Amino acid sequence: MKKKLWLVLMVVFLAAFLAGCTEFQEPIYEDSEGFWNKFVVWPLVSLIIMFKGLLGTFGLAIIAVTILIRLAILPLMIKQVQGSKRMQEIQPEIKALQAKYPSKDAVTQKKYQEEFQQLLKTRNVNPAAGCLPVLVQMPILIGFYHAISRMNNTPEIALGSIFGVHLAEPSIILAFIAASAQFVVLRTGPAMGNPQMKAMMYFMPVMIFAFGTFLPSALTLYWIIGNIISFITNIFLYKPFSKKEKPEAATAAPSAQKRPAQQKPAGTRPAAQPSVKKKGGKPGGKKK
Repeated sequence: MKKKLWLVLMVVFLAAFLAGCTEFQEPIYEDSEGFWNKFVVWPLVSLIIMFKGLLGTFGLAIIAVTILIRLAILPLMIKQVQGSKRMQEIQPEIKALQAKYPSKDAVTQKKYQEEFQQLLKTRNVNPAAGCLPVLVQMPILIGFYHAISRMNNTPEIALGSIFGVHLAEPSIILAFIAASAQFVVLRTGPAMGNPQMKAMMYFMPVMIFAFGTFLPSALTLYWIIGNIISFITNIFLYKPFSKKEKPEAATAAPSAQKRPAQQKPAGTRPAAQPSVKKKGGKPGGKKK
């Protein structure tokens, strides 16, 4: 039943996403038809226009709305991080269960699933908790992406410029900054603890740089601000710099323990020297 529910949710999400993609290059207005336009894209566009009236430029408005959206979905991101951390903590126990039930027959796999579900229950871990925040925040993020793109295709809206860069035109400089920021975010996030995700550290920045070379700079600015906020949240949630200090402390402890063991042989050497002298004296006495 749960699998069917997740399948339905994914189908609905993909349908909404594809519906927005079909109008990606079209202008956006208040009377634009469609669920995606009325309840996702236009509310975000009107929010950006409102902040433009307060701050003076669309560039500052995009920055303000990006920060606002990231703060709004921050609780979901925290829940997602907590769920992934709990799953990482019980990975040794999951591997032990897999080693206990290596056979792939139906009876063995049924026992494995029963003990696996019992493990999740006792450790209070819900694997679906990490997927739900993603499903909730993705329409918001994609809708904001569409809002900026369609604003750029609306004749009545002039995005203007920020820091000397025209927001309606691509910028290689902003694309490079966005790619670098994405690399830093991945270096400080969960990808460092998962070898399978380390490939993303090289793929995602290259992809963002490639998109940034031909997409409007307004979208690249959105990626830059979003990555800066993600970097700040990674520092508090994943604590990447404290992880690097722990191995140093761990290596320092064994070296400190080995030093006394190395000093013991050094302490016995002076006791061994007199015995050599005595042995050397005895042969000399015998010769006499």
